[in-house]
Amino acid sequence: MVKVNEDVCIGCGACQALVSDVFDLNDDGFAYVKDDADLSKYEEEINEAIDNCPTGAIVRED
Repeated sequence: MVKVNEDVCIGCGACQALVSDVFDLNDDGFAYVKDDADLSKYEEEINEAIDNCPTGAIVRED
């Protein structure tokens, strides 16, 4: 499972730019994981988004 911590997210949109099929920005401008996102299909791109998030807001939970 992948989550975005809104308390840490600054809404830069890097994750959305890297993998828009998984991440989007809500009305408040913070990133979130789309409900219908195919996490297994985009695992490599998600890892890139995690690595490139400037605040470390994206986390993988088991």
